[in-house]
Amino acid sequence: MKTHPDCIPCYIRQTLETIKLTSDDPNLHAQALRETLAILSQMDFENQPVIMGRQIQRLIQRLSGNQDPYRALKQQFNQLALDLYPQLKAQVIAAENAFEAAARLTLAGNMIDFGTGRMLEPSEVTASIELALSVSLKGNIRSLYRAVKSSSSILYLGDNCGEIVFDRLFIEQLIPDRVTYVVRAAPIINDVTMDDARFTGMTDRVRVIDNGSDAPGTLLSECSQAFKKEFASTDLVIAKGQGNYETLHAVDRPIFFMLKVKCPVVARHIGHEIGSYVIEAHNQAAKPFG
Repeated sequence: MKTHPDCIPCYIRQTLETIKLTSDDPNLHAQALRETLAILSQMDFENQPVIMGRQIQRLIQRLSGNQDPYRALKQQFNQLALDLYPQLKAQVIAAENAFEAAARLTLAGNMIDFGTGRMLEPSEVTASIELALSVSLKGNIRSLYRAVKSSSSILYLGDNCGEIVFDRLFIEQLIPDRVTYVVRAAPIINDVTMDDARFTGMTDRVRVIDNGSDAPGTLLSECSQAFKKEFASTDLVIAKGQGNYETLHAVDRPIFFMLKVKCPVVARHIGHEIGSYVIEAHNQAAKPFG
């Protein structure tokens, strides 16, 4: 997926929001904005949006000396999700269709994303849960269910902190012994890392690996050989979030994308309006990658 001119305001907003997490110094804020605007003036619109997003985050890491500006927010939302977990688990158990209930909850968790839109309030997470449990889903959850049941190995590409706890709920419906959960190799925005997997108990539930990259998505050209081998050989890939959709939608590999649509660029590309909860079956007849 190529970068669109509509991405530019988002990059500028993200620059200012992130640098403010590291310092109250208005001079540093201005410097970050100036350097971002200089980069944007020469950016290649043929590139995927996550490439520029990562460049901005690396710029801020350099200017601030802070390699993980979102650390405190990630801890806050991981803990919030863990506090909600017993209640959500009970809802799944009590549901008439536990698989669908867990799928809806993991889609609700995809709203915990500081890379798009404004900063999130904790109260909005509970509102998203209520909506996801009742709203009409876009796509075909029955196709996902059949694919899960027929797969002996599942590669589950995680997205954000906090959301990882919602992923746990869904993975428990997938037969965890079959699942390998994938995180980013280093901090980037509020994307999930191995530290988040340990803190939320994901490492106690399933096998967890990193993809060898710090991109806020899955840029296969930059991922480790170990990850690419897993990606090529697994029976089923489930990819969470917009970043994974942006980077993998054109890959010649069967993938199920699970995401909440949060920006107009993705909305136009995927064909669903902003706010939609989507389960997108991609390339199910394609030859495997690799």
